Parts: sequence; C-alpha cells; structure tokens
Amino acid sequence: MKRVVIFASGSGSNAENLIKFFHNSDNESVIQVLTNNPHAKVLDRCKKLNVSALSFNRIAFSKSNDVLNILKIAKPDIIVLAGFLWKFPEFILKEFPNKVINIHPALLPNYGGKGMYGMNVHNAIVENKESETGITIHYVNENYDEGAIIFQAKCKVLPTDSAEDVAKKIHLLEMEHFPLTVNKLLNSLSN
Repeated sequence: MKRVVIFASGSGSNAENLIKFFHNSDNESVIQVLTNNPHAKVLDRCKKLNVSALSFNRIAFSKSNDVLNILKIAKPDIIVLAGFLWKFPEFILKEFPNKVINIHPALLPNYGGKGMYGMNVHNAIVENKESETGITIHYVNENYDEGAIIFQAKCKVLPTDSAEDVAKKIHLLEMEHFPLTVNKLLNSLSN
C-alpha cells in the first residue's frame, strides 16, 4: 500500500479530492493530513471523511523535530502540499528526497515565489492581461516554487475574465489533474 500524507492550510478542496480519489484503492491511501492552521476547513473535511488530521505550529514544523517525527512514523511514499502556505524546512526535505510535491495555481516559473498563492496569483494574471494560465505540479526544494516541474495544464484567460473567473478555471484544472498526477507518481515508485 502506497502511503500519502497531505499538508494543507485552508479549505482543503484539493485534499478532499485526493482523499476521495484514493478512497477505494487497494494500492494507495491518504493516511494523514497535517495543517498549520488550527481553524482550517480541511480539518472538518477530514473528520467527515474519517482521515486522521493534525494541526501544528511553526515551532513544531521548523524549529523542532515534532512534524518530522510524525512523518517518520507515517512513512509516506509521497508528501503532497495542497494549498500549504509555509516554506518547507530543508531538514524535512532531506529526510524525504524527491518525495515532496506541490501544486501551484500558475504556469511556473511565472507567478511563483513568496506571496504568490491563491487570489494573489489570479489577480496578477488578470492585471497583466495574460492570455493563458494554468497549474503546475512540481517537486519542492528549498526555494518557493523552484523545484523540478512534473506536470502542467493550461487554460485560456479571456480579456473579460475577472480574477474570480480565473480562480474557477484553475480549480477545475486542479480537480481534474492533481489526483491523476499523484497517482501516476505513486505508480512509478518501486514497491
């Protein structure tokens, strides 16, 4: 059984999508969700879906081994950042080389970096009158949004699109492609 741990900071729609995608699988399972936000809606989603979920603070994440120890016990085959806003500590990345991936709501390397998430990205896309945008699924390294690209999907941005319109298009791409890409990565791992 391939084991997935998800990190999320907000509503958890991508986390829920992944949990449901792998729910009936005999080969893969989301075993835990971790969040830096004790009020995140992802915790409610996990409770309804009967998936273990924990919140942690910055000290537990980057100043101690608390979160690292949780991950060592969980033994994930892959760690998925699904709307997780904190920079991942290098000491955790070193323990799980090429096992931490992220989804970004733009076509990297454009519109990446610190502060570029969610509506900040969509507003920038509209303000710069881009004709297309998309999603990027990539490996996580020590810098925001600079890890090797695994997959990208594009969509058109119309001149009449608002940032909210762009957000809806990106959400559809995420729902369609994120679980399939995670599944393909898990299937590529040796048993």
